[in-house]
Amino acid sequence: DTPTISCGTSTQAGIDIQVCAGASGAPAGFSVQWITLGAFNLGPDGIAGTADDGTWPASDSSSLCKASFSGNANLSRYNLGANECVSVRVGDFLFDEGASTNCADSLVCGTTYVFRSFAHATNTLQRSDFTANRQCSTLPCNDDTTGCTLTQGYWKTHGPIPVGANSYTWPQSVQDNGLTLGNISYTADQLLSILNTPASGNGLLALAHQLIAAKLNIANGSDGSAIAADIAAADALIGNLIIPPIGSDYLAPGSTSALTTALSNYNEGGTGPGHCP
Repeated sequence: DTPTISCGTSTQAGIDIQVCAGASGAPAGFSVQWITLGAFNLGPDGIAGTADDGTWPASDSSSLCKASFSGNANLSRYNLGANECVSVRVGDFLFDEGASTNCADSLVCGTTYVFRSFAHATNTLQRSDFTANRQCSTLPCNDDTTGCTLTQGYWKTHGPIPVGANSYTWPQSVQDNGLTLGNISYTADQLLSILNTPASGNGLLALAHQLIAAKLNIANGSDGSAIAADIAAADALIGNLIIPPIGSDYLAPGSTSALTTALSNYNEGGTGPGHCP
């Protein structure tokens, strides 16, 4: 059966999309596709005012963003039962088990996107039809770039081992002294290894990703007053646990999800000083 999708919480850098399976479920998971409304209105030929306006690009087009959420992966949360729902944040992806995308960058602030989804085929069920199109928007851009925040995806690619042409932009205090998560101190290299480790159903890792980013933002000059209580609560929850891959401790996602979301919203500009444009 065809799933349904709806818009959830938006930040300046990402949008939560809720995917709900139909009566047959989505045991093998689902895919989500998206494109900016402006590009969608141009159509595949990129020319306004033609008969192709308002249609999707071909599936192999470089202009089409796609993410797959496999229900077959170990510890996957995407093997949906009948009428079961799951929320995924498009933009600054949390790469847990089964998730992959060709567009891992943050979304653009103040921009409307068009989304659609389909349920994957199984050994006994054909792939579903696409859902109806759904338009969702990121929050308006932040005019003041002083003290703005950056996502965990940004910090991960600008760390001790920069990705591509990026440079090492972590605050000097963190480069020299690392950060404390819970009651444990980690070096900059250890922090990067944590950021590069998929959550894989471990709420401790998902929380650590956003906590590291929040503390990097504050060390970089962002106003952390809006998130101070959540940071303190996250540190208290982590306590003496040692985060993978440095250690092997675990927290259930249900015990960390509220704090992870609060920290993510701060890093992505949903709360606090706003995300850097």
